[in-house]
Amino acid sequence: MDTRRDIFQAIADPTRRAILLLLAAQAMTPNALAEEFNTSRQAVSKHIQILTECELVKQEPKGREIYYHVNTDQMKEIDKWIAQFRKIWETRFNQLDQVLSTIKKQKK
Repeated sequence: MDTRRDIFQAIADPTRRAILLLLAAQAMTPNALAEEFNTSRQAVSKHIQILTECELVKQEPKGREIYYHVNTDQMKEIDKWIAQFRKIWETRFNQLDQVLSTIKKQKK
């Protein structure tokens, strides 16, 4: 059964966000990931399964081990969504800079 989950559901969990941060630095096995958390390998495997279903991580078999790494192409969907807020924040910060600059000039 291949359940396609929303990537925002996947990143809503702090453990899965932490897994993504670890995998962004280097590919890791489920055992190596489990060592980074105070939880069982089975719990980490469930998180990896969800991240895999969302295509945020990819599997890469090497010998008898399976390594997981971040799928940067799928991360672009998150960045695209955040970008719209970035534009709003930049506009507001620019407006604030203008107000502060005006106040500073008036005090002189």
